Amino acid sequence: MEAVAKLKNVPLSARKMRFVVDSIRGKSVDNALNILKFSKREASEWAEKLLLSAIANWENKLDMAYSADDHDLFVKAVFVDEAGMLKRFRPAPHGRAHRIRKRSNHVTLIVENKVEIEEAAVEEIIEENTED
Repeated sequence: MEAVAKLKNVPLSARKMRFVVDSIRGKSVDNALNILKFSKREASEWAEKLLLSAIANWENKLDMAYSADDHDLFVKAVFVDEAGMLKRFRPAPHGRAHRIRKRSNHVTLIVENKVEIEEAAVEEIIEENTED
C-alpha cells in the first residue's frame, strides 16, 4: 500500500531541492526524518513537512486502522519538477537591465510499506467503518 504527497510552488530552485531529496530516496521513514531534521539546508524543512504529510496520508488511506510505526514505511520515490518562474529586472551599468529569474519547484513524494497488509483485513476494516 502506498501513499502520495505533493508540494507545489516551493519558492526554491529545483536544483537546491533535488540535492536534499536525493539524500532520502529509498531510506526508511525514520532515517529520512532524522536526515531532514538535522540538515542545515532550507529545502530540508520543506521536505520534512512533505514527508510527514505523506505518512499521515498513508495512515488515513487505511482509515487509521494501522499505525505507521508498526509497518516499515520507506520513501519509495521522490521527484522534483520545475515550476513557474517569476521574471524580474535589475538595473545594470550604461542604462541596461539584467534579468533575474526567481525559480520555484513542485515536489512529489511516495511512501510505501514493506510489511504486507492482508487485503482482506483492510477491506473488513473499511466495511466496518462505512457501516457505522
